[in-house]
Amino acid sequence: MRRPLEGVLVLEFCQFLAGPSAGLRLADLGARVIKIERPKTGDACRQLAIKNLFVDNDSLLFHTINRNKESYAADLKNADDLMRLKKLISKADIMIHNFRPGVMEKIGLDYTSVQQINSKIIYGLVTGYGEKGPWANKPGQDLLVQSVSGLTYLSGSDIDGPVPFGLSVSDIMCGNHLAQGLMAALIKRAKTDKSVLVEVSLLESILDVQFEVLTTYLNDGGKLPERSAVKGSAHAYLSAPYGMYRTKNGHIALAMGDLKLICSIIGCDISDLYIDANSAFKNRDQLILRLGETFKHQNREHWLGLLESNGIWCAAVLNYKEATNLDVYKNLKIEQQLNLGEGKNIKTTASPIRLDGIKLYAAKPAPVLGHHNVEINKEFKLN
Repeated sequence: MRRPLEGVLVLEFCQFLAGPSAGLRLADLGARVIKIERPKTGDACRQLAIKNLFVDNDSLLFHTINRNKESYAADLKNADDLMRLKKLISKADIMIHNFRPGVMEKIGLDYTSVQQINSKIIYGLVTGYGEKGPWANKPGQDLLVQSVSGLTYLSGSDIDGPVPFGLSVSDIMCGNHLAQGLMAALIKRAKTDKSVLVEVSLLESILDVQFEVLTTYLNDGGKLPERSAVKGSAHAYLSAPYGMYRTKNGHIALAMGDLKLICSIIGCDISDLYIDANSAFKNRDQLILRLGETFKHQNREHWLGLLESNGIWCAAVLNYKEATNLDVYKNLKIEQQLNLGEGKNIKTTASPIRLDGIKLYAAKPAPVLGHHNVEINKEFKLN
């Protein structure tokens, strides 16, 4: 199958997660993505390891987010290297970077300068808090961005204090937004035959992720989210029964549903707590506790069978071992193998996108630093 972005050349002047995750999305969709990395050290993510896991000289994290790309090592402060890069830029469709404001201006690779090199370039820019403004020079790091966005007061219970999301959610969502913007820019360029500037920031992305609850806050008299004071509630703005409950042998999750019907099914008396629909939020904590006491008396399989047979939205709460053994997990073909050569393989996730019913697998691993310099120099006549 011919992928929709085949023939699109992307230059990725990015490190860590946000920019490279956008490059990964484009690569999976068929684009040719060349990482421009500093000699000797390369992308700092090569040494940023989760659980200190490395494959050869690079972190497992680097391998997961930079698969299906090429690496071109170049010193942006070296005149000869910069000349070669400008030749490469003249032939590119897309160029993305996540340098701090002012860096690309100093070396002559800012958007205005690049337009002089390539009048049809699509130029993607990732920042922490915007290219201009009072926080333009602050470090855009995921936990810090989560912390100033309000996100940490949505999870957990009221007694927990701020609870950060356990993923680099600002980075990953920003990368998704950048990929969306770049693909929209490709369509715009096809219509206008002119360059397009695409800008995203980590803070805007994580605020956008919160659009439901942030809109609620903005239209609810400025009232702060009210997390439950008890364990189990899963949403600061939703009423009982929404949450997770302990059973004899694990936990179950309940989504939105008719609280009176659920309680009649499981045999839980809430007549003193549930007077009308407003009671579900007004007495949320007491209701969650009451349901929780009932669920403790049977195994989760018992409750799931009972609830599902009555059309109630519920699920088992699973760990990775349990989740990856599900038939639905296997049926979706979420995993793929990256072939590192010499008998080495890495198991990772595949693109979540299907096109015409076909999964977008790519066995090509993350590149060794500078591995493609010789062939790229020759192909694009950069020397």
